[in-house]
Amino acid sequence: MNDSKSVITIKEYGSIDICLKELIDSKNITRNYLAKASNTRFEVINKWYNNNVEKLDLDVLARICYVLECSPEDIIRYRNNY
Repeated sequence: MNDSKSVITIKEYGSIDICLKELIDSKNITRNYLAKASNTRFEVINKWYNNNVEKLDLDVLARICYVLECSPEDIIRYRNNY
């Protein structure tokens, strides 16, 4: 096994960013509208909007993508820290 890519040996392996804010702002819709249209609690949408998601709920992601007519890649981004 190549230890150079192990998370045990790498202290900064990157992070995942939720970019929902930019997407819904560009579509000129509100968090409240998205919550109602996707049948998701406002508090959940607000966490996604503020990039404060601890665990991804793939069902929520699918509903958001359906309403916004986008793909997961438009919302979730990997940021490499090296």
